[in-house]
Amino acid sequence: MRHRLEFTRFPLGVDMNRLTNPSGPAAPSPNRDFPTMFSWGSRFGPSAGIALSVLFAACADVGSPDAIDAQAFAYGELGNVADCQAFAVLDLLNASGTDADTLKGIGVHSRAASNLVAARNGADGVAGTDDDALFGDLFAVDDVPYVGPSAMDALLAFGLGACEGTVELPQADDTCIEAEVVAWVNAAADAEVLKAEGVHTRAANAVITARNGTDALFGTDDDELFTSLADIDDVPYVGPSAMVALEAVGQARCIGGFAESVFSPRPYHDSHLTRVGELLANASGTVDIAMYSMSDSATRQAVIAAHRRGVSVRILFHGAAEDRKAPAGTKSAEFESAGIEVRWVNKVMHHKFALVDGPRNDFERTGTLISGSGNWSHGAATRFDENTAIVTGDHKLSLAYQQEFERLWAHSRPVVWNEDIVPVVGTEVPDEVVAAAPGTEAYFTSDNMRTYFSSRYGETWSKDEGRVVADKLVELIDGAEHSVRLAHGHMRFRPVVAALLAAKDRGVDVRVYLDGQEYTSHWTWDDQLADYNDCLAAAVDADDVQDCNDEGMHFGTLLAESGVNLRYKYYAYRWDYSYADQMHHKYVIVDEDTVATGSYNLSPNAEWDTMENIAVFRAETYPELVQSYVDNFDAIFDTERANGTYAEFLDEVRTGTGDFPIVFTPMALSWDEVYTLKSAILDACPDVNSAEYRENAGSHRWCNR
Repeated sequence: MRHRLEFTRFPLGVDMNRLTNPSGPAAPSPNRDFPTMFSWGSRFGPSAGIALSVLFAACADVGSPDAIDAQAFAYGELGNVADCQAFAVLDLLNASGTDADTLKGIGVHSRAASNLVAARNGADGVAGTDDDALFGDLFAVDDVPYVGPSAMDALLAFGLGACEGTVELPQADDTCIEAEVVAWVNAAADAEVLKAEGVHTRAANAVITARNGTDALFGTDDDELFTSLADIDDVPYVGPSAMVALEAVGQARCIGGFAESVFSPRPYHDSHLTRVGELLANASGTVDIAMYSMSDSATRQAVIAAHRRGVSVRILFHGAAEDRKAPAGTKSAEFESAGIEVRWVNKVMHHKFALVDGPRNDFERTGTLISGSGNWSHGAATRFDENTAIVTGDHKLSLAYQQEFERLWAHSRPVVWNEDIVPVVGTEVPDEVVAAAPGTEAYFTSDNMRTYFSSRYGETWSKDEGRVVADKLVELIDGAEHSVRLAHGHMRFRPVVAALLAAKDRGVDVRVYLDGQEYTSHWTWDDQLADYNDCLAAAVDADDVQDCNDEGMHFGTLLAESGVNLRYKYYAYRWDYSYADQMHHKYVIVDEDTVATGSYNLSPNAEWDTMENIAVFRAETYPELVQSYVDNFDAIFDTERANGTYAEFLDEVRTGTGDFPIVFTPMALSWDEVYTLKSAILDACPDVNSAEYRENAGSHRWCNR
């Protein structure tokens, strides 16, 4: 769920000595042995009846930028600021999700906003890391260059509004913070995890020791998992410093990054397209779109509407590769006619992501990433099994996808339609910037390709070495200890299949759900296997062998023969795009705590001939998101199995006398169940294998007995 900041609790990093005694020490006192921080839930309420004084009217015009070292406060004036108001300002500035745009949005001028964020982030320039310099009081804020009367006036006006309930921002309430901290500590591998987030060594060791129980081993029966922050606060050596560090983790997890998932099929008004429309309607600066299909007209109009109100929009569109040959009347021309530049790349542009107000021009920004398996089409919303992850505030993830977009944009080709469009030149995101940012990892097949400029064709991509995405998926599956759940439209890449079989052999519960088009008979599988063996027999060196191994095959039959718990989403005797209710997911879940999802199909073609992505979400950061994928898999893996649909339909085919559908209600069926049903359909309706039925599958959805 979404939260709003509640500013009446003890703020992160606040030095109460400085607030009450400005001439006192500049930092909290050292940790003491066996201290208690405070009774969780206690609050410093707003100082009733204290109104905001106009502190700065005589100092400067509040509408103009402040001088580099302009002072807003004389020490005696601090008493005029209510506690609640000061706490609100400090909480806002210390929250890792607050960037310069957040501050500018409440009226802080640009120079002060940028300097405040830079001062808080410390030397590495990244929020939420060990060198952050959180503000302890308002004097520390006032000391930042270019923070003077104007900037402080805006900050205090915000603080007053927060205390009076007239300001609404993303909120991290105590319930969220407590739940996040408890879950994080209970899942921590060791004390080093806590120390990395600022918990001092004695406290970190004591917390892990208390949690692990008498045998000192994590994950055993005697573990004493924490149920509340009070439990953690009671551990020896856990005092104010440790609790502030722990609360900072909860604060960052509650407001620094927010993720949700939208699964299809569902009604259009409740689909991922509706959420996309909402996000586009709220875009304020930039929108960068990399999309395979944008056939939904309402979503295209939402993109155009964002552009018309001043948002800078760029589009990388797979369809543009064809549209550019005769642009009139195409979707690319629709965008270009509205003034939006559209480009294409000379590979299949299979991404399905967009960045709303991302870090295009400011690497400190995060914005919102939309990514997953779902295209912006009506079918993806209402017919197919799809997933779309929407993530706000994840710094590394936003930078990684911005880097990918900029790389593609820089090596793309324009659709030549509206020549009045002024091209938007992006800013390259350096690898070191992405590497240094906290957040979620992402992987792209563009790393398997090289670029060059062709004098004949222009910017060009071609296959290079590596299999970046497949290698990551194999690594995740190889690391599985308990379970692997895989939902993919295709299963055609040997290294992933080998990893799944190895996981099964070491006792991991492997479950695989594929689209019906992946089913092959024994005869077809044997034919593919013979071709593969012929390829190996003709190989003269290791490169030739690798080429044979990289040929795509339909591996579902092999997995089923090997005892893997495999099912197909089966909905038609013969697959045809015109009626296929596709199982279009592309995700893997490992040990119910890691999800890899994106646009990437499990095929050699995806690795080297198409632009693809996956993001790897961890439950320690996004527990609700990961759980939503676990729940989705468990639901789709049992599609129509509880109500006897398969047995009823099989009986109709075998014993009925009337016509029956050969395009039918989707069911999750094993390889044996599909084989049995296909055989029964063929016995009852021999015409299904006729040339007419094969060549015009879309016109034959029933068998006429």
